[in-house]
Amino acid sequence: MNRINLICLGVTNLKASLHFYKELGFQTPEKSEDPQIVFFNNKGTKLELFPIAELAKDMNLSEPPKENKAFNGITFAINVKHEAEVDELIQKAATLGGEIVKPPEKVFWGGYSGYFKDLDGYHWEVAYADSWKFDDQDMLIIE
Repeated sequence: MNRINLICLGVTNLKASLHFYKELGFQTPEKSEDPQIVFFNNKGTKLELFPIAELAKDMNLSEPPKENKAFNGITFAINVKHEAEVDELIQKAATLGGEIVKPPEKVFWGGYSGYFKDLDGYHWEVAYADSWKFDDQDMLIIE
């Protein structure tokens, strides 16, 4: 069972979130302008967007969280192959309505990274290190 197949983000506005992630570069076969659910075909783990009220209902919760803007201890990471990609992706997220949480900078572990929040407050790190290796699926190799 050593895998994660899907990561589902409960979103308040599926159409806006679909646009945000597509413009960041995530790829989806979804053609509808008003889908009920979206799956992105990433290399490795897939990303899913689902209306947060429907997600709460699917989990038998009485109601979804009122606000998802606080840091909840979870981050997602996009590891890139060039330092300039960190700057580009963080800025792109901001132009699409995301919020820069931490501008890119050299970090204690020897790399370069920054953080942004998406439209629903999910935190994403964009990071680079010249020592990283990637497999043929562009997944980070951790030895």
